[in-house]
Amino acid sequence: MRTSLAGLAVAASLALTVPAAASTLITDAEVYDGTGAPATKIAVRIEGDHIQAIGTLKPRKGETVIAAKGLVLAPGFIDAHSHHDVGDYKDRSMPLLLAQGVTTIVVGQDGGSHGPFAELAAKYAARPAAINVAAYTGHGWLRDSAMGADYKRVSTPAELAKMQALLAADMKAGSLGLSSGLEYDPGIYSDHAELVDLARTAAAGGGRYISHMRSEDVAFDAALDELLDIGEKAKLPVQISHIKLGIADRWGEAKAVIARLDAARARGIDVTADIYPYEYWHSTLTVNFPKRDFTDLAASRFALAHMTPPEGMLLDYYAPEPAFEGQTIARIAAARQEEPAVTYLWLINRALDWEKAHPDARGGESVIGTAMAPADIADFLAWKHTVVCSDGMIGSRHPRGAGAMAKILRYYVREQHVLTLPEAIHKMTGQTAAQLGLAGHGLIKPGYKADLVLFDPVTITDHAKVGDSAALATGVSRVFVSGALVYADGKPTGTWPGRFLKRGEP
Repeated sequence: MRTSLAGLAVAASLALTVPAAASTLITDAEVYDGTGAPATKIAVRIEGDHIQAIGTLKPRKGETVIAAKGLVLAPGFIDAHSHHDVGDYKDRSMPLLLAQGVTTIVVGQDGGSHGPFAELAAKYAARPAAINVAAYTGHGWLRDSAMGADYKRVSTPAELAKMQALLAADMKAGSLGLSSGLEYDPGIYSDHAELVDLARTAAAGGGRYISHMRSEDVAFDAALDELLDIGEKAKLPVQISHIKLGIADRWGEAKAVIARLDAARARGIDVTADIYPYEYWHSTLTVNFPKRDFTDLAASRFALAHMTPPEGMLLDYYAPEPAFEGQTIARIAAARQEEPAVTYLWLINRALDWEKAHPDARGGESVIGTAMAPADIADFLAWKHTVVCSDGMIGSRHPRGAGAMAKILRYYVREQHVLTLPEAIHKMTGQTAAQLGLAGHGLIKPGYKADLVLFDPVTITDHAKVGDSAALATGVSRVFVSGALVYADGKPTGTWPGRFLKRGEP
């Protein structure tokens, strides 16, 4: 039985009764305000769900006082590209995120939103989690809604009009804008004109465009040209999802790509990027076949020779044969006594057959592929207009969901010095909030939402790895969301003050 929006709203009024301390004063912290400025030694007062004051403050009578003892206090981290909504927030406490200091995730990525924005927001309000959620409208969802199963073609004018109407409604309801996943079905079958027209609709609603581009490897240049052209023609900000050079032939060229992006910005295109701090991606076995010919042995050989070697392709999920999960294509091929490229095609086609037999399932397979150069990741991360994401998902074998933010602080700040601590915090807080239009978030400033993380910059560490992807980060002392303490003493507190954020609204 479908729940009405009115019913959800009533439930929301009951659910949003999470208690927050009337007033909390955090003292003796090194406060990084999210602007990229150095730390200041000031006190921060939380009153209700917002930051009431900062500066030299004396405790009030009866006020909760937290003596930080020199720890860092920062705005809560914003995961700029996340799939942590998969599973519908089954564990509302979201420990993988809170242990890293994440207070907001941005979903609806790669073209994959899950319904009208207003319905998603009402559903979340009725049963919130510990963290905030902001969302894009997925191009894939729009195509599914307008075209159904007959999507392997360019849309008709009538179908495009339906997509635009759905997107316009989402923009009015508070969507961040339009997301696309152009290496995936159904987005891969769209033409450039469709994307430009939809981007114009997003722009009219004050939104932006974010894209998993048509290619992150062989046709990277053409894919980037398409993204920039959409930004120029539709006159809206455009963002490269999880920027990478996922082909060995292009490793070492990050600086040249950044030069192209800077040139585009100089001519008025507001292009940005997000990135996760790992050399391996998580996607589908089919992603390396842009022509969608899964009988093409030459294409299979090319993918394994130039993009990800068979020993670097590890099955995360494989419904037709769960025993294959955690194994590489190289190992499966050896057991089958055949060339890995042959095994690669066999795995794809077996999964496709399974999906046809199980149309209501979430898909038949997923894979973790090692394909990026560490030097390129460092260069892209250091670009002024890149923000940080996990691209993570609860239940995946990829460690990024439990480790991305902590790894930035451990590896790229403390160990490699790619970023300073204020730069890293800025990329995970104020810069992200400003790009997305999340008013009242991302800074430690009076009147802003009290989404805060208190952590030790010397000890914060990611522990997740392939094979132990759910290992929690350490080094975070406390996390607040809308003034409510959601994480303390190494565990969630069991409160759920998270909100579904709307573009432009605090």
